[in-house]
Amino acid sequence: VGNPVRPYAAILGGAKISGKIDVIQNLMDKVDTLLIGGGMMFTFYKAQGLEIGNSLLEADKVGLAREILDAAKKKNIKLILPVDCIIADRFDNNANHKVVSVNSIPAEWSGLDIGPESIRLFTGELKSAKTIVWNGPMGVFEMENFAEGTFAMARVLADLTKCGATTIIGGGDSAAAVAKAGLGGSISHISTGGGASLEFLEGKVL
Repeated sequence: VGNPVRPYAAILGGAKISGKIDVIQNLMDKVDTLLIGGGMMFTFYKAQGLEIGNSLLEADKVGLAREILDAAKKKNIKLILPVDCIIADRFDNNANHKVVSVNSIPAEWSGLDIGPESIRLFTGELKSAKTIVWNGPMGVFEMENFAEGTFAMARVLADLTKCGATTIIGGGDSAAAVAKAGLGGSISHISTGGGASLEFLEGKVL
């Protein structure tokens, strides 16, 4: 990651922006494309004035999300957010669920995964990348009905690895998701240390 073969892309997901602020800010000076999914995407939507229903929100980070969006624009970095998501009327695998555009989330529903259009968008953005770093799932992958976004990213990275790209997965949930998808052997490097890999991506010396 010090001198990556370009294009260099990062995929960030998981629940919270707060644990990834330093990573986002550090990566913005390095990557060509930054893809954001998972629970933290809803704080970015809130920063854009969108209705997010009961989706995960870090209310105290909305201003920061707005600053990150502005900084990406200024630095001419492609910061890409999902365009659709899978929403549910409760936090349960058997809940009623449907795909909606991100600007059509009803007040009482929660976004639990990225939608099919977003998977296509992310896949298209990644296909020319030569170095890809991924930290954090795209949805609640522990529940079968909300796992497709995360598993789709695992498949994309496995395909890119076959084509000679360097793919790096940082820790915890992402590593578990790739293992669950049966693709652990198809990735260049998987770190089991979530916190440590994040610190490394933040530019800290381990």
